[in-house]
Amino acid sequence: MADKKKKNNKNNDPNNQTVAVNRRARHDYEILDEIECGIVLHGSEVKSIRNSQISIEESFAHTQNGELWLQGCHIGEYPQANVMNHIPRRHRKLLLHRKEIRKFAEAAKQKGLTLVPLSVYFRRGLVKVKVGVARGRKLHDKRDKLKKDAAQREMKAAMAKNLGRR
Repeated sequence: MADKKKKNNKNNDPNNQTVAVNRRARHDYEILDEIECGIVLHGSEVKSIRNSQISIEESFAHTQNGELWLQGCHIGEYPQANVMNHIPRRHRKLLLHRKEIRKFAEAAKQKGLTLVPLSVYFRRGLVKVKVGVARGRKLHDKRDKLKKDAAQREMKAAMAKNLGRR
């Protein structure tokens, strides 16, 4: 019984939880590689993220002067911060080692790929952003993917139905 309580506490732990997921990214882009980054935030931004007041649907990452920046990310204002509140749509610096920036960002720039944030989550109390190197999908590619996914679901359902009869 004690094990269940530990598992439930682990799932509900505010220091290890997913806050935002960019579901459109997996639909609009083919994700080639992923990397975890830190992000530079103000205190009121962290409080807003804890309250799930963040949207990464329209955001993207780019390099500028050898640094990686997140643009278009909206973090809602924290009402209790009053005067010390933050700007909701400011550019935020992503934290990576120089080698990682060169590997991912420069490769994305050269090959015509893009950097898309996939999710925002807490790990041991720190805000992390998972960024993916992605290639844009054409409309017909999206349709093909949807057809494949629907066929996979149907096959799984048929298999489960057949196994249930035995």
